[in-house]
Amino acid sequence: MRDEVRMMMLELLKQEIFNASSVHGEGREARAKIAEARNAVAEMAGTSSDHVIFTSSASEAANLALTPHYLHGKHEIKFAKAFVSAIEHPCVLSGGRFGSENIEYLKVDSEGVIDLNALKVAMAPFKAVYDALEDKNDPSYQPPFVAVMLANNETGVVEPVYEVAEIVHETGGFLLVDAVQGAGKLILDIESLEADALLLSAHKIGGPQGVGALILKSTAYKPYPLVRGGGQENHHRAGTENVLAIAGFGKAAKIAMDEFAEVNERIVELRNALELALVQSLDNNQSDLLVFAQTAKRLGNTLCFALKGLNAETALIGFDLAGIAISSGSACSSGKVKSSHVLKAMEVEDDLAQCALRISLGWNTQKEDVDGFINAWSSQVKRLYEAA
Repeated sequence: MRDEVRMMMLELLKQEIFNASSVHGEGREARAKIAEARNAVAEMAGTSSDHVIFTSSASEAANLALTPHYLHGKHEIKFAKAFVSAIEHPCVLSGGRFGSENIEYLKVDSEGVIDLNALKVAMAPFKAVYDALEDKNDPSYQPPFVAVMLANNETGVVEPVYEVAEIVHETGGFLLVDAVQGAGKLILDIESLEADALLLSAHKIGGPQGVGALILKSTAYKPYPLVRGGGQENHHRAGTENVLAIAGFGKAAKIAMDEFAEVNERIVELRNALELALVQSLDNNQSDLLVFAQTAKRLGNTLCFALKGLNAETALIGFDLAGIAISSGSACSSGKVKSSHVLKAMEVEDDLAQCALRISLGWNTQKEDVDGFINAWSSQVKRLYEAA
């Protein structure tokens, strides 16, 4: 968490935080803090504040968005199927409230980039029906729901969202984009991306854990609520708002935008230096190292690689003892080290996938952090080749 966010939240904790739905002065003050945060998050996403729905996490936001039942204006839309890319975060990969029989997975290539031709094939039957409709708002038509991430949380690969949107919208379909990993590292603009909805999470940009958001391109689209029982979040999500966490989210969003260019330039330089140092440390064994998606467009802070023979679980224990926290793929698997579904979708061999390590550099990562990793890495490499 960013220091400025922590300090602001600690100051708020010294006060009594009231229910933002109350009409008294204290309630209105709490509501004003939420409104300020909503404005900041909306600005980050390139939209207006009334398009932002706060949730307890991006996972909850995904489950709110991933439903076959929406209202569009006064009419109900029922989506026929959910098409989900095979490299999505588990909260999207599960398909939310779509039945398992109505979820179809979209292929990616060996670099982890969505196969646009495969997407066109999947969308073709819908496009044929949609093109033949005299009334494009015919309520009997059941369009596709497509979910594609902006940037992968394991490899850092940036997906061609705009091109995906063009294909999906030719069918009258709906596009959900998981922008959690890209926030603060890529310019987010829901209009330019032509996404219909975005997912965001505060802790990825230096905010608190336990707060996320679903951003809708248009207030005309209304997913059926996941959490019911109150009128909060414009009737999208019931429950007394977590004013403290939402305020922290807004503060983090503002700082991330203010520091965007400076931080990302520094992080890209550090990641590139780290990648080069990995290779140089191997001397005559450089062919044993594979950097996944190395030729694809990637986030500047993410590095996913494998060294043949160096098991990920063994490596993680060694790095942990050296005071370095990294992961093997996604960090959302209950602390377990297991093969990555992302690398499987990229058709990486199982033996190599078991060696995969992911390094994420944050807004506060410094050169000394990278140097510390390289020293620990060199020790691991030395032990591996001595044992061989």
